[in-house]
Amino acid sequence: MEDLLDRINRLLNEKKFGEVKNIVSQENAADLAVLFEELFGENFGERADFMILYRLLPKDLAAETFAHMNTDMRRHLIGMFTDKELRDMLDELYIDDTVDLIEELPANVVSRILKNSTTGERRAINDILRYPRDSAGSIMTIEYVSLHKDMTVSEAFDKIRRVGVNKETIYTCYVTENRKLIGVVTVKDLFIADEDDSISDIMETNIISVNTHEDKELVGNMFQKYNFLALPVVDRDNRLVGIVTFDDAMDVIQEENTEDFSRMAAIAPNEETYFRTGIWKHARSRIGWLLILTISATLTQIITNKYEAAFAAVPLLVSFMPMIMDTGGNCGAQSSTLIIRGIALDEIHFADFFKVVLKEFRISIIVSSVLAVVNGIRIYLMYSQNILLALTIALSIIATVILSKMIGAMLPMLAKRARLDPALMATPLITTIVDCCSLFIYFNIATIIFANII
Repeated sequence: MEDLLDRINRLLNEKKFGEVKNIVSQENAADLAVLFEELFGENFGERADFMILYRLLPKDLAAETFAHMNTDMRRHLIGMFTDKELRDMLDELYIDDTVDLIEELPANVVSRILKNSTTGERRAINDILRYPRDSAGSIMTIEYVSLHKDMTVSEAFDKIRRVGVNKETIYTCYVTENRKLIGVVTVKDLFIADEDDSISDIMETNIISVNTHEDKELVGNMFQKYNFLALPVVDRDNRLVGIVTFDDAMDVIQEENTEDFSRMAAIAPNEETYFRTGIWKHARSRIGWLLILTISATLTQIITNKYEAAFAAVPLLVSFMPMIMDTGGNCGAQSSTLIIRGIALDEIHFADFFKVVLKEFRISIIVSSVLAVVNGIRIYLMYSQNILLALTIALSIIATVILSKMIGAMLPMLAKRARLDPALMATPLITTIVDCCSLFIYFNIATIIFANII
């Protein structure tokens, strides 16, 4: 990539635009979008060769590259386009890409896009924009091939050749009757069949579809489960209104994973990339949860103050507090991460609550026993064969591990039941809760064992 950047930059400076055009015409659209960002960085608006390079791209490749660019670059290009260039670009974009573009741009730019769209395109765009932001309808495209059940294979191929060039995918075709989805047929099925065979004889009638108002996260899960290339989207009356294609489903999966990772790290989700997000916005997305967690950590301080007499009498107890708290936090984080992932993959449901809790309890017995024995022996040997101290730590580890794994397993499922994002019950929150519980357990066990001393 660096060699290509240097070469194009040199040719642009030397105004050898013919050579540049020959080079970029052979590149992939996604790679070209990266090339534009690497070549011009954040100063693209100040460089005349940015627009020159874009206009050197063939029309269809320019539209594909435009779809892969970041929002600021697309906004700048639209501002520089003539009305004809804007219409040509919109003609090459698929409807779902146009909708994504409209959702990201300011009102004045959107007005210009709609002004230069055809009546049919405007109607399609408005139909998709009316669906809830996180619904299947908001990410679908209306550019699919529909067939009639009475068509022959030969007639189906004629229609695919006629309309397929403007469709986002032609591998899967949809059989409709009065707009209702009654079957699905792939191009592979058509190739294998005889030309005179009827579509009704070869179509698949066991159809998996999704409603327009279903959550788009469910759509992503269905693509992962069934390995679809495209998924039909129907309304309440089973009328086919669009399809979700594989590339859009992958965007949803990436978006949902990013959102989950953010919440698991106690950060408010943000659609912008790390470098394109300002410092103040980064701070705002983090400070809220940090304040909540900091204030909630006051409970730990209260518990510590309550048992001040215990570690005043046996000062050595203080040195083991971090180990007990960290062990509990790590165990809780392990369980919560696995449960959250299982919920995200639709493997774990609230109906499995007691099954999951029982399994985590059995796991915690094994884990805590091993940790207790190893650390009990270590402390007994390191601290002058102090059996009371070793016993205190061993029992505290057992109780802490069991409790933390129970909390880590239950909270995500309870959050899901309460219609909250299970990712909220991840490491930071669980660690705070487990810290309080583990200290309470530790000091109570220590108080009982060292009762004569304390």
